[in-house]
Amino acid sequence: MSLSLFLGAVGQASAPAMSEVALGGDSSKSEILSMIMVASPMVKSIMVILLLASVVSWAIVLIKFFQFTRASSQSQRFLNNFWKSRTFANLYADCSDYPSSPVAEVFRVGYQELGRVYKAKLETTSALDNVQRALRRTATSESTRLFRFLPFLASCGNATPFIGLFGTVWGIMGSFHEIGLKGSANLANVAPGISEALIATAAGLATAIPAVIFYNYFNSRLRVLESEISNFMSDFLNILERDLVRKSTDGQSAGEF
Repeated sequence: MSLSLFLGAVGQASAPAMSEVALGGDSSKSEILSMIMVASPMVKSIMVILLLASVVSWAIVLIKFFQFTRASSQSQRFLNNFWKSRTFANLYADCSDYPSSPVAEVFRVGYQELGRVYKAKLETTSALDNVQRALRRTATSESTRLFRFLPFLASCGNATPFIGLFGTVWGIMGSFHEIGLKGSANLANVAPGISEALIATAAGLATAIPAVIFYNYFNSRLRVLESEISNFMSDFLNILERDLVRKSTDGQSAGEF
């Protein structure tokens, strides 16, 4: 059978069906649901997989949106307080006010490490190295925490179009099989197979597009937060180094920061 004959038959079979829907007054939504209900078991399974992937994706999107919003706002508040605070001790006492801020967590761990190197009475270079390693370790941990679950959005954006395409291929394959059995180009009886195939494609794209968009969006926000963490680490170490060098030059003991 030629492709033009096949497409023509699809048009002839679809026209009566569309007119019946218009005369019956059924909405397009109920029509789609009806086509899904009469779909083959394989296509139904694919639709269930796509539905689950979509639900999980949107749950991750909502969770990450609130997580990044809190992290950004609290980090900005912490940084403002950081530059206004006169001592690190007072700032450390206020860290509990910023539970979602990765910058505040980096400072908290760095200040705790600073207290340990003071007790060990390490020289300036060794003390700075220890604090810097603690800051880097915490920064990596915070980046990993913020990035958690985002790979699922990337996988969903890459895989679901192909899952939907598999449903399309399966439906078209079943339709051609029906044509071969009937020996006729009239597709009035096999049009549902073609319709369910197109629905699987649409469902795959509807699942993939939001996942890709929000994956890129959250990745962009993560890079901004990582930049803020990196800048804060540099500022914190610079302030600490200046104070340690000053105290060492003046012959002072390590007091409270």
